[in-house]
Amino acid sequence: MKKFVYLLAVIFLLVGSSAYAGDVKIGLVDIIKALNLSDPGKKAKADLETLIQAKQDAINEKGLAIETMRGDLEKQSSVLSPEARKTREEELEQAIKEYQRLVTDSQTEVKKKESRFTLDIVKDLRKIISKIGEEENYTIILVKADELVLYSKKGIDLTDTVMKRYNKSKAVAGE
Repeated sequence: MKKFVYLLAVIFLLVGSSAYAGDVKIGLVDIIKALNLSDPGKKAKADLETLIQAKQDAINEKGLAIETMRGDLEKQSSVLSPEARKTREEELEQAIKEYQRLVTDSQTEVKKKESRFTLDIVKDLRKIISKIGEEENYTIILVKADELVLYSKKGIDLTDTVMKRYNKSKAVAGE
């Protein structure tokens, strides 16, 4: 429903604008493509993959330690006193809880970083898109989405232009 209202608003704007104004200039930007293929987007993705790998290594290490503890407990259970066995079982349970907490904390941290990277890049892309819109006198620049845009001429897709300007702005800024 929201997409339908959005589409109606765009159509109304275009029809209304063409009646009162001269030329209507429309542009489209594929934000997902710009996010994933721009240099800062690629860097953010690589940084995120490095973080994920580090977290996965820590999780795997903790998992192996738990398996070792479990194996040792099973091997030694017949020779351990009931108190020693209970102590080892409690240590194993504690290690499992720590493992589960590590997994949850790692997932949360990765999601937060991914969200921050995405928001920062999209914010920068919006600034670039606004500049292009003003400088090149666009009436409207829309997000290119498969379910909203059924057809468009290639000439109105500004994604590559936006990515080039964004890459250039980040290269100049040294980021």
